[in-house]
Amino acid sequence: MEEITIKSTIHLAQLNELSAEERSLVEQAIEATQRSYAHYSKFRVGAAVLLENGVTLLGCNQENASFPAGTCAERAAIFAAGAQFPDTPIKMIAIAARTPDGELQEGPISPCGICRQVIVETETRHGNKIRILLYGKRGVYVVDGIETLMPLCFTEF
Repeated sequence: MEEITIKSTIHLAQLNELSAEERSLVEQAIEATQRSYAHYSKFRVGAAVLLENGVTLLGCNQENASFPAGTCAERAAIFAAGAQFPDTPIKMIAIAARTPDGELQEGPISPCGICRQVIVETETRHGNKIRILLYGKRGVYVVDGIETLMPLCFTEF
């Protein structure tokens, strides 16, 4: 049996090391956490997507007593982009979260599997990699394209 090693490179940056455009997007994701409806988990997530045309759209998690009826912040923002600007690629997405006590999360937040697959599909649809900024108070993970977070992603039927 052959062993295959898959490596991913993720950069860790402090907020002040990001470009002004990236910092702005992270700050908007942090602000979006305040709009979250997390009545059940108290885990408030915000996302901000920057489109290639310069437009920024926000998303936040929305919970529901019928748990499958809610949605994640990442999907809320990405689907808003698809609904309002279907032919415009997403340049970047920033994601931030607050813990149940209302504090910003210490470590960077990472998208769930469903959101990762949505990012895969969005990159595939537009033929571009999306820069992903995962915010935490201790630093920001900077990822160039979803395959770094999901190296064996599902792209074809």
